[in-house]
Amino acid sequence: MAIAKAERLMNLALCLLGTRRPLSKRELRESIEAYLEANSDDSFNRMFERDKDDLRELGLVIETVENLDGEVGYLARRDSNRLPPVTLDAEEAAALGLAAKVWQQARLAGAASGALQKLRAAGLPEDFDPYEAHGALEPRIPVHEASFEPLMLACRDRRPVVFDYRKATAARPEPRHVEPWALECWRGHWYLAGFDRDRGAERVFRLSRITGKVRSRGTRYTAPVPDVVTVRETVASWAGETADRSALIRLRTDAGYPLRAKATSVRELGDGWDELEIPYGHGLDAWLVEFGPDVVVLEPAELRADVVDRLRAVAKG
Repeated sequence: MAIAKAERLMNLALCLLGTRRPLSKRELRESIEAYLEANSDDSFNRMFERDKDDLRELGLVIETVENLDGEVGYLARRDSNRLPPVTLDAEEAAALGLAAKVWQQARLAGAASGALQKLRAAGLPEDFDPYEAHGALEPRIPVHEASFEPLMLACRDRRPVVFDYRKATAARPEPRHVEPWALECWRGHWYLAGFDRDRGAERVFRLSRITGKVRSRGTRYTAPVPDVVTVRETVASWAGETADRSALIRLRTDAGYPLRAKATSVRELGDGWDELEIPYGHGLDAWLVEFGPDVVVLEPAELRADVVDRLRAVAKG
């Protein structure tokens, strides 16, 4: 079945590329054996429309032209489907080859593998291994969230989406109507940036807090998409990366290593506890909650209150 469809697509592409004038459906059906074998006109029409969409998805530019009699014809002009030769130097080929191998999960793995084959055809040596110099290291971009793929496609196609989202301070998820802009991975977590229609402003959502299915909406964007979407910068500011103050916390011994890595000072208290001074910025309370009972906030008072409120919300949920 796969071979028969590939042959049919190839024949259709050759017909559309080889003609100097638009060909009607009737002419295409008479020229391609697989179409002649169709049981009915409806069967042929469905097959033809699917094949035409598949060819366009593969990158073939197919024009639709209507003649003076109102009959619709199709052709693929050679000048519209001719690409300049792809030339890559050794460093460019190595960088793109490494990028193609990064994806290991979700359905991007197959696309990355196909892209790698195209890169080899464009100049990436067959015997080149991006990991040869660092064989013990294998870069990966993990994707565990089921919402990743539908959100990635929605960003690409500019389609608004609806999903249920649970904030760290909320006991239950709430529906969000979002115009998605971009996805980015930061510190092992995936985030979506977009325009929140309910709040009328830009928002960033952590994919691990999206519950249920992501549903697409067949409407247009209502807000302009910025030229540069600063997902990482926004999340970094929320996570205290742009901190301008300090916080004092108590941390269990041999726990919370990410916090210890950020600490400006560490003092042993004994009885299995240490005292740490860490940078304090917007969003630090949400990060501290992730360490649960291993962290106790000493000061400032507002940070302690925010952490307590978040813990209470988690307990209620």
